[in-house]
Amino acid sequence: MAVASAARRPGWAPVDLLSDYDVIYFVTDITPFYADDSWLHDFGPLLVVYRDPLSPWHGFAKFARITQYEQVKIDFTICPVAVLEAIINAAREGGRLEEDLDLGYQVLVDKDGLAAQLPPPTYQAYIPAPPGAAAYGEVVDLFYHEATYCAKNLWRKDLLPVKYFLDYAMKQSHLRCMLEWRMEIDHGWAVKTGVLGRGLLRRLPSELGDALAATYTGPDLADNWAAFYRTIDLFQRVASEVGEQLGFAFPEDLHRRCLDYFHRVERLPFDA
Repeated sequence: MAVASAARRPGWAPVDLLSDYDVIYFVTDITPFYADDSWLHDFGPLLVVYRDPLSPWHGFAKFARITQYEQVKIDFTICPVAVLEAIINAAREGGRLEEDLDLGYQVLVDKDGLAAQLPPPTYQAYIPAPPGAAAYGEVVDLFYHEATYCAKNLWRKDLLPVKYFLDYAMKQSHLRCMLEWRMEIDHGWAVKTGVLGRGLLRRLPSELGDALAATYTGPDLADNWAAFYRTIDLFQRVASEVGEQLGFAFPEDLHRRCLDYFHRVERLPFDA
């Protein structure tokens, strides 16, 4: 049985008291581990477990147990040894490990010597390449598209969908993408992006971080209208900067026409 664990490149990402461990077990037969979870108790008192169902990996079934113990979090992936062999063969043919291992790994146990054949990681995984014009334009279009739903639900005074469209669809999905491109421009497209924007604010100019913080607010609908417009202003600013650096024109006419539409929706009588 070989065991590999995801490992961070020094200086690559902060490690703190709540950082988790990502461990991959390559075993002869996954069935006993899948049928009986009692082995999870060997690592400490369990708090909660997410049981990932069987899914394919290189043509073989694997599963995961995302496990929070009282003292530590360990994400286990259990798969056949044949998967490790396929990973090694694919790396030989393609010249590079797949992303989750190219991000960094450390062999913990290698009983049959198979893991020794893994090439070293390059630590280049999850570093985005500069977008093309189509990808840039798609993010712009999707941002304003989601904004129409946010404005509609602001007018309806329906807080739950407002928060979904404002804080997730507009910001987490599309503004964050543009902010990450802005960050990569400053760092020569050589920095890994963090999950859900983790670490992003530390790498952006402080004024952008302050502007982003100002787009969040509580339940008051008037405050959410103001946060909505601040979000749009910030997106326009960042997308214009990114477009200028990459040679793409930001669609100012779309921005103006959408703002006109949003203001018309805001002024509608509630019983219209």
